[in-house]
Amino acid sequence: MIACIDVGYQEKSALAACVTISDWKAGAPVASHSVVIQNVEDYVPGLFYKRELPCIEAVLNDLGARPDVIVIDGYVWLDAQGKKGLGAHLFELLNGEIPVIGVAKTSFATATNAIEVFRGQSSRPLWVTAIGTNEFDAAKLVRSMHGNHRIPTILTLVDRLSKSSSKTSPQTR
Repeated sequence: MIACIDVGYQEKSALAACVTISDWKAGAPVASHSVVIQNVEDYVPGLFYKRELPCIEAVLNDLGARPDVIVIDGYVWLDAQGKKGLGAHLFELLNGEIPVIGVAKTSFATATNAIEVFRGQSSRPLWVTAIGTNEFDAAKLVRSMHGNHRIPTILTLVDRLSKSSSKTSPQTR
């Protein structure tokens, strides 16, 4: 199982969303989960993971089974020297047991090690970093994901789910 996770914020709360797929080319999810987290940490530049990690942990705890791999919206590594991003912190939280692939939609100046992945007809890349798996293989898998656009279908879906109002989002507990 592949777990694709994103987190959306509204004032002091967050909506952590997870869409699971059975294989990289899947165009529809096996399941989706969302969890509302109250009183999230404020954003602190350079310490984004401290805000996002508890939200990701909450939605992962909501899954019935451990995923084989996790895809996050963001970076695993923030530079070529191994400065940890959200994905590396998540990998540590999971005791290095589940590979994490970071797919970022925007460039991060110091993340010169990120692999650019071009999809569809877009001239703008996605930036892929990974831990627990080969980064070049991870980039190929992201490139192979379902959809004809820059952002794979499933990643668009989990992004939308994370931005849904907590009043209208289904919650699986």
